[in-house]
Amino acid sequence: MKKHFLNLTLLSLFCTTVFSQNTYDIVFPQADRDQKCQYYNQLFNQKPKEVGFSVQQEKNNLYFQINDKKFFLQLFKKVGDGIAIDVVPKSLYDCTEATTVDTQIKGMLLKPVYMQKLKQGLKPFGKGTFRVLVGTLPEALVSEELEFNILFLNNKNLCRYQRVYEIERYPWDLLDMGMYLDSLTYQTKRIKPTNEEKFVVKYKSFKFEIPFEKNKATYSKEDIKPMYDSLRLTEFNIKTINIRAYSSVEGSLERNIELQEQRAKSIADALQTFQEPTITTEVNSSENWVDFLNDISDTKHANLKTLSKVAIKSKLVGNLAQELEPYLKNHRKAVITLELEKKDLYKDKSTEELISLFNKVLAANDVEIANDIQNSIFEKLKESQSSPDILNKMNVPQQKKYVRFINKNSVNKFLLNQSYVLIAYNELLKLEKLVPKDKEVKYNLAALKMVMFRYNAQPVDEEKFKKEIYQLKSYGIKQILIDRMMVNFHIIKSEQFMQKRDYTNKDKSVAYIEKNYKKFPLSNYDYLSLAQFLTYYSNHDKAVDLLDEKVRSVTVDEDLLFYYLNLTLIKPELTASSNYRTIMLNAINMNQKRFCKIFNSINDGGVTFQLLEDEYLRKTYCENCNE
Repeated sequence: MKKHFLNLTLLSLFCTTVFSQNTYDIVFPQADRDQKCQYYNQLFNQKPKEVGFSVQQEKNNLYFQINDKKFFLQLFKKVGDGIAIDVVPKSLYDCTEATTVDTQIKGMLLKPVYMQKLKQGLKPFGKGTFRVLVGTLPEALVSEELEFNILFLNNKNLCRYQRVYEIERYPWDLLDMGMYLDSLTYQTKRIKPTNEEKFVVKYKSFKFEIPFEKNKATYSKEDIKPMYDSLRLTEFNIKTINIRAYSSVEGSLERNIELQEQRAKSIADALQTFQEPTITTEVNSSENWVDFLNDISDTKHANLKTLSKVAIKSKLVGNLAQELEPYLKNHRKAVITLELEKKDLYKDKSTEELISLFNKVLAANDVEIANDIQNSIFEKLKESQSSPDILNKMNVPQQKKYVRFINKNSVNKFLLNQSYVLIAYNELLKLEKLVPKDKEVKYNLAALKMVMFRYNAQPVDEEKFKKEIYQLKSYGIKQILIDRMMVNFHIIKSEQFMQKRDYTNKDKSVAYIEKNYKKFPLSNYDYLSLAQFLTYYSNHDKAVDLLDEKVRSVTVDEDLLFYYLNLTLIKPELTASSNYRTIMLNAINMNQKRFCKIFNSINDGGVTFQLLEDEYLRKTYCENCNE
């Protein structure tokens, strides 16, 4: 998936101390800063969000790069307006050093470049982008991992010291409303989608938690059978198993991980004995620091939370280990997610054979068999990514008793290819005349109209559409589904108001969303999408509140957890809390490499290594990433 980034900037507080190095002719204003920098403050406050700029390195040369020439010309209007680059090496943040960087100029300051040279040197660089040379690196720094902070100078006064945070984000979407097929069915929407996952998937998902006895590593068929029987897998096979195996934190890390991997494998092997098709298995093993730190928070041992992991392990022996065993025993467990797919009796037949068989069976009025064949056809089209037009070869009479078949064919055309939204909608309008009070047809029509409304596929009478959504209740649609639709309605409206710069009504739609999204359950994709929306249209705090409780769970989705970190890493008031350390350790347990990469340079895929100026982030980073 193509990555999208949100460029956040930090205007550092102006300190009286700077490195004892050449600061050239730059003036560092103090009490009179607001007066001297009034123009720049106003200019940056009004900067369109689409305007982006950065410093790019090519061998020894540094270039200031920007995507808006008009804004560039506004930046540099006077002879003394310019740019200076502060070259910051990661070596300044080495974990062996006792202190972090806390001065105004972080690294090596290069000579400023002023208005005349900037305007003369600005050249087109790719489509819609311009750049200008702003400095040359000393040979001694070329091989180091570097970041480049920008000093914006207004009449030689330092008015803005800017760092760029490269924060990974994902495009927001409507909340998944689902559509009625045999039952209300949702599309598989992954936080990191693949081509395959844009299709509707016919399997269910179950989550189990299995406790482990201390030092026990094997599970038999008999151990797993109660869980298997509870699924009643007469019509389904297990498609995938995701096992997150957790050990308690006392003892050797290597032994704990080895034990958890053995436990996970024994569970997977036991489940495989129940069926022929091979089960795809994914296993992750880690120590359960999250539950441990959460559980001791309200005990007399809460002071352990301030210690390093090594120090905690050294104390968790003898009497203390025995005293905390009532907690520790609950931390040894496996969280198992099973995804099921319906057994397909016709998987060996081609799509053409199945369509021919469907037509014969339906003509003989054997509707249950015809339903199974129809579902098998959808699965094959999904896997082969074939055109939905092939569904037109299925001979389904336009009669009431065949409503289910007509409805499913129309909906699946859209689910297989969203460009068929108008075709599917018009087919369902025709079907609605046949069954004007059918709740599933009514709901599917509303869901398709919401998609058309979002993408402006055809004009939508908004007031009439809202009435249609609320009237769904009279046909037997649950209120939580109606609430979800209305939140989607206001997601679309807020975007429309924003485009028109109608901020008053935009704020009203955002307020409606904030008030109502808690009325119904959210999937992981919904959580992330809604957090993205709130970040863009409201503020970071609302998005943080949305995810705050969820990220404290050891079973939180990885991408949700890392998105939360992206939102909060630059907030010292949060990073200083013991709860935040618990959240970071959760991220480390899930994906240590991904966590440590956050603190790489921007050019090396990180947010910025300058986050390590925060002593709490630095402590966790140095404990877990300094290898």
